[in-house]
Amino acid sequence: MNIPIFDGINSHNTRKNMKQIKFVTAEEAVKVVKSNDRIHMHSVAVTPHPLINALVERGRNKELRNVRIQHIHTEGPAPYAEQEFEGIFQLESFFVGGNVRKQTQAGWADYIPVFLHETQRLIREGYLKVDVAFIQVSTPDVHGYCSLGTSVDATLAAVETAKCVIAIVNKNVPRAFGDAMIRVEDIDIFVQDDSPLYAPAMPPISETEFQIGKYVAELVDDGATLQMGIGAIPNAVLSMLGNHKNLGVHSEMFSDGILPLVESGVVNGKCKAIDKGKMVATFLMGSTKLYDFIHDNPMVAMMDVAYTNRVAVIAQNPKVTAINSALQVDITGQVCADSIGTKFYSGVGGQIDFLRGASLSEHGKPIIAIPSITTKGVSKIAPILTPGAGVVSTRANIHWLVTEFGAVNLYGRTLQDRAKLIISIAHPSVREELEQAAFERFGPHFHFVWDEQE
Repeated sequence: MNIPIFDGINSHNTRKNMKQIKFVTAEEAVKVVKSNDRIHMHSVAVTPHPLINALVERGRNKELRNVRIQHIHTEGPAPYAEQEFEGIFQLESFFVGGNVRKQTQAGWADYIPVFLHETQRLIREGYLKVDVAFIQVSTPDVHGYCSLGTSVDATLAAVETAKCVIAIVNKNVPRAFGDAMIRVEDIDIFVQDDSPLYAPAMPPISETEFQIGKYVAELVDDGATLQMGIGAIPNAVLSMLGNHKNLGVHSEMFSDGILPLVESGVVNGKCKAIDKGKMVATFLMGSTKLYDFIHDNPMVAMMDVAYTNRVAVIAQNPKVTAINSALQVDITGQVCADSIGTKFYSGVGGQIDFLRGASLSEHGKPIIAIPSITTKGVSKIAPILTPGAGVVSTRANIHWLVTEFGAVNLYGRTLQDRAKLIISIAHPSVREELEQAAFERFGPHFHFVWDEQE
């Protein structure tokens, strides 16, 4: 069917003068995919499920072989990663999300270790040549532009370089500004689907997370530029910043927790050195309220990941306060954030990008914030990282480490001093074990250092 690309705009003249777009079904659209193609998929809240479902059906019908699929992190089912599609689809993700974790750990899917800011470089410089891009966009505007909405990330690079771009036009995708705007002419095939965007419920904040949030919030200065992720700990931190002044946002993402601070004027970006007054991110995930907030909002700039996560860009803002998490930390400050032993659990992501950016920012504060112990009773602070674990952030990258038992600054401290400080915020049930491990590692002087500084 042919539908005006500006359907929904009130101006009669606008409707009359705009060219027509030919919409096809998702099943028709994915017929352009051939065996041996590489597909890039849009991520997070705008994961293009109608195209995924149509592609998977072609796979079930044995119409394709050796189709490689790449994406950062998608939400919802990822059937293409299942064992039944061995030899048909091969997932090579930039991040191991919960929907592909078991498949990746079992070897049916695979993972590309890469800094988040370099995901676009792999595409633009031809290391990963994209044949077909699956994206989801807003309804085109009067100027012939669509928006990538809640995720620009590396998808913009795929749009720029793919041989064929298939777009779902969805009225629920917010019209976000910044690098999110693409021309209608950049899209080859159009599918219409107005399914709601993925909008997860925010997890409740536990007492442990509340205490971590309190310690982290105490480290945030007035005028700071924030980077944070999604989840209970970032939300706990944000909930305690109501009395702060003139905070800014330059982050790979943000979620609903930031909205009360914007509404109260605490987050206004006045002290930022670049993108003053703007909230900068490369992807978002949250509630419908969050998506409504960024729609047609000039305060929000959704930018290419090459910009949001570039260390040299991050460092230009003063007081960058980067809040990240980890799976495990050893007593010297090595941080594992992508695997549990040899089993990959997430990815490198943007942790190093922002830890380095914050450390180079004037009065910046790189922070790793973790519960001292898992819900299964396993200490996240260990004498050594579990064999096979990847060191995502080295000892030299780590400044502030925070648990529910306190915040310690490891920057410029010796190995023995670090061990003492880290043990001091470990769970009480493992401190004796950790102290014994430190004694065996550093020798009897370790106790002297400990006692002398008490």
